[in-house]
Amino acid sequence: MTFHPEALGRRHIVLSGGCGALGVVIAERLQQHGAKVSVCDLVKPESPPGDFFFAADLTKPETSRQFVDAARRQFGPIHTALCHIGVVAPGPLVDYKVEDWNRTFEANVKTAFLLGQAAARAMIDDGVRGQLVFTTSWVASVPWPDIGAYSASKAAMNQLMRSFARELAPQGIRANAIAPGIVGAGMAQKQWDTDPAYRARAQRAIPLGELQTPESVADAFVFLCSPAASYMTGAVLLVDGGCSLYPMDSG
Repeated sequence: MTFHPEALGRRHIVLSGGCGALGVVIAERLQQHGAKVSVCDLVKPESPPGDFFFAADLTKPETSRQFVDAARRQFGPIHTALCHIGVVAPGPLVDYKVEDWNRTFEANVKTAFLLGQAAARAMIDDGVRGQLVFTTSWVASVPWPDIGAYSASKAAMNQLMRSFARELAPQGIRANAIAPGIVGAGMAQKQWDTDPAYRARAQRAIPLGELQTPESVADAFVFLCSPAASYMTGAVLLVDGGCSLYPMDSG
């Protein structure tokens, strides 16, 4: 175990998009370090992650508020809200469909805004000096072929985070982001395993030479949710194996 088992003791953390391959690992890691974790996703799985599960579409303002209120009823005031929902619809921008663009921004940016807003209001009401954490990406600043909409949405999330950080500082509420690299889970892992051209390109883009483990991302969340990060706000924590060090070559 990387951190003390009670590094997050007595902390209540809400997590959106917690049923994805990465979200499940994050929820488990937070629990292992003492946090109570309330998870929201579209559909409740047979074995939901976290200590409390709420099925909802967080693109709607009322459901974001309902999730936050339900989580507070379960475990009391919220200390950290993890705005983690993310989707990617690949395709070159010159042929990209407006529907896919809208869906990407609604899932990635709108849900982050709505959950961040609902959680911040709850923190203010409860007198909690809490934190909002946004899952962004190294591609917010280094373009990757065929995911221009996703990259743009993550760049928007970085600026959304910084705006929350600036506006909420007087209330003692912080906002930060975690930007993973190419994680060995979900779509990236599938492409790595099945698409030789993608694998070759990804290997060139990762200075450390191997896919990022979900656990390394989850450890970054544990750190940022812990008292060790209590003086951080408005920051993007890059945990990307060096992908953002230099532009990818053209091969």
